[in-house]
Amino acid sequence: MTTAYTIVTVLAALWVGFSALSVFMRAKWVVEPLAEYGVARRWWPWLGTAKAAGALGLLVGLFVPVIGVLATIGLAVYFTGAVVTVARARSYGHLPFPLLYLAPVVGAFLLGLAA
Repeated sequence: MTTAYTIVTVLAALWVGFSALSVFMRAKWVVEPLAEYGVARRWWPWLGTAKAAGALGLLVGLFVPVIGVLATIGLAVYFTGAVVTVARARSYGHLPFPLLYLAPVVGAFLLGLAA
């Protein structure tokens, strides 16, 4: 179980880190929907920073478990907020996207509990 936990955690961190980098690089496929949802541009760097910190926290959590738990909680709150934001914007077709980032984070956490 420890191997599965490590692999899923690293993959989740890379996936969330990719999302953070996409915000920092202002990837069109990321920032256009943010603008469409009504997320102010001044928030974008903070959102990218929160994701980057969460990704780093997941990796550090492999060695310091409490950091991993805190990162998981932070990312779960972040992506739950993203789901709410997308739903409030009535972009229901985009609802799966934040869930695709939330799922591996939660999966890594659950594997960590079982390890």
